[in-house]
Amino acid sequence: MNHAWLLPEYIEDILPPYARQAESLRRRLLDLFDGYGYELVRPPMIEYLDSLLTGAAGDLDLKTFKVVDGLSGRMMGVRADITPQAARIDAHLLNRRAATRLCYAGPVLHTKPDGMMASREPYQVGAELFGHSGIEADREILQLLRSALVATGLGQVRISLGHVGLFRALSAAAGVSAEIERPLFRALRAKDAPALAQLTEGLDAAWQAAFMRLPELYGDAAVIAVARRELPDLPGVRQALDDLDALLAVDGGVGLAVDLSDLRGFGYHTGAVFAAYVGGQAQAVALGGRYDNAGAVFGRARPATGFSLDLRRILDSLPEPAARPGILAPLSGDVGLAGRIAELRAAGERVVVEFPGQSAFRAESGCNRQLVCAAGEWNILPL
Repeated sequence: MNHAWLLPEYIEDILPPYARQAESLRRRLLDLFDGYGYELVRPPMIEYLDSLLTGAAGDLDLKTFKVVDGLSGRMMGVRADITPQAARIDAHLLNRRAATRLCYAGPVLHTKPDGMMASREPYQVGAELFGHSGIEADREILQLLRSALVATGLGQVRISLGHVGLFRALSAAAGVSAEIERPLFRALRAKDAPALAQLTEGLDAAWQAAFMRLPELYGDAAVIAVARRELPDLPGVRQALDDLDALLAVDGGVGLAVDLSDLRGFGYHTGAVFAAYVGGQAQAVALGGRYDNAGAVFGRARPATGFSLDLRRILDSLPEPAARPGILAPLSGDVGLAGRIAELRAAGERVVVEFPGQSAFRAESGCNRQLVCAAGEWNILPL
């Protein structure tokens, strides 16, 4: 049996009318970002591996497809995330001293899917803000993320806020070893109480209690007050809670929640992190947060914060799009008809010319109207 038409697992085509919906959303989001002053960049799909996986981006190693460059003999990688590329552009190519706002839209490729129903070819649309370490930058990024989610038409969106700095402050003060820190980070993210208990059993009781309490600290702004009372009074913990308090006030806090164990990007994120969820879905449609010093390997350690949306997951969360109706026109050399078709297309209409022998398949044309000539005039009538 010929299986030449089959695609690899977790790789799929986007067909009409979904492809049109995706393109419409891409344009809408980029126009939104432009209105906030974010400049569009288009990094390449493939780069030398040491550029894609340097520094904080090393966590992407297992997600990245690797190939040997036939020209240089060096290892190259197909990008698994556009954010490190934006950091390279800011640090090495633009070389600005002021705050820099960049945005992008394009596919990335993963060696394995992030979830059971996830694609290995996500389509990232994102915005990154470089050069300002204050909470003002995080607030702007969070506000832009909220505006972007509204622009997509998604309903019942919830944005969860966490803070990697809080975890790092507790970890350093408790003397958590380098071997334990990463699995502890993962156990917190998974809210895995048995694993947390096992990983923290060698710590003093107060520190173990603090780590065990983190997965229970989630909800509205009231959680911040509880955390201030119950967590150790460390400068890093106070700063993280202050940051989250400020972010929860963005746009009145509608649709925002805090989860002190909702962590991601070990070795990558350095401050507040965001995750946007739709309805009861477990997989986030957007991720982001602060990742200072990502450009250090390129010669400039700039503060940075940003987010990216997965356009494919957003499409999966939206109602099925309707096909765009068109107007069927006969094949004719009539000058008046040609002029009428040009006029309609210039006005944004979709006009399909019917070839000879195709009248039996009109239902497949996607047209609900037709051009009919009466008394020398080409009029639009129902099909």
